[in-house]
Amino acid sequence: MLDLAKLAGQLPGISQHLQKEAQASLQRIAKAEELQQKVCTRQEELINTLENWRDRIIFGIATPVEPLDSCFDIPTPPYSHSVFATDGSQISPSHHEIVYCYLINVGRIMIHYGQSLHPLLDSLPEVFYEAKDLYVSKQWGIRLDEWMGYRRAVSEAQMLAEMACQWVLPPGAHQDTPNLAMVDGSLIYWFLDGLPVEAKEQILPPILAAWEQLRKTKIPIMGYVSASRSVEGINFLRLQSCPYEHPNCVAQCSDLEKYPCQVIDPLRDATFWLQRLQPGQRSPLYRSNLRILDMYDDAQRVYFCYVHVGSEVARVEIPAWVAEDSELFNQSLSIMLGQVHKGYGYPVALAESHNQAVVRSGDRARFFALLEHQLIRAGIRNVGTSYKEARKRGSVA
Repeated sequence: MLDLAKLAGQLPGISQHLQKEAQASLQRIAKAEELQQKVCTRQEELINTLENWRDRIIFGIATPVEPLDSCFDIPTPPYSHSVFATDGSQISPSHHEIVYCYLINVGRIMIHYGQSLHPLLDSLPEVFYEAKDLYVSKQWGIRLDEWMGYRRAVSEAQMLAEMACQWVLPPGAHQDTPNLAMVDGSLIYWFLDGLPVEAKEQILPPILAAWEQLRKTKIPIMGYVSASRSVEGINFLRLQSCPYEHPNCVAQCSDLEKYPCQVIDPLRDATFWLQRLQPGQRSPLYRSNLRILDMYDDAQRVYFCYVHVGSEVARVEIPAWVAEDSELFNQSLSIMLGQVHKGYGYPVALAESHNQAVVRSGDRARFFALLEHQLIRAGIRNVGTSYKEARKRGSVA
């Protein structure tokens, strides 16, 4: 039980710390504005520097593909369009339960606007209990909880592509309707970068295959990142503040505690663009250069921009084939912004897919009760939770 009386004495320190951070953030934003003005006069030169010295720079820098001093208005969404979204949740495995297994539940949403069609709101659960599902990650030193999250990402991508493509493909009555497939979070699976090649090959190729299915069906996919902590875009300004002729971090700065180009750390991209964008506007496009993207096909390399959706500045990611089609890109942004307005600050399709996917405590109890009943019917005896789990559930404290 949390003792709120003891906790209350620590709260003033938090508010004082946040007040100091807010003041420091204003100073960093002012410095970033100054750097931005200088960068805009030599943007192409800095892009060439980045391309030539990228392998010597030890922090992630995105490449701007539009003028950095530009802000773009997002058009209104088309009257008739469709939105597809998936999100996942899970029941983690426990040795104290009646069976050592885990469950992944993927919520599916398909909403049609201006078409007089019923929406789809459901979820698809899948149980994993075989040895190859439970212990395959041990050979790479990956915890099962972590591996389960990777498997969930695969299921979300595959079910999104299956749902959207089945709707759009022949008989073809819906091919001309503008549409958008959305996922909650980034399209850059940076957390896979440190995994062994064999592990990555079980996770990333199925996801990219699902994206390719969407591309062939001409369904744009978009990742929506709320409260983004990324600094990829703002890091481009560090090229301007580098005191050396060429940015060679390995040779020039490897023995320093703080790099001389870190004059605006820890300013985030979203914080910077919040000062420059008006509601309904987007920043210039960037091309991400994170190392994991070397495993993506050229058409699937990730571009991103920042959009002032009214309630916040969100990071929006799309694959290259969408970014290179300006009409499709603007149409996708307009549908996304419409979703945010309908969801009062967050895309309604993503919120509903989460609600369909989430596994509550009552759902977990019913799942294991159903499993227990099935085991008893199969003639398996001594079915039950561990004494520790039973005691925790029946505590009188």
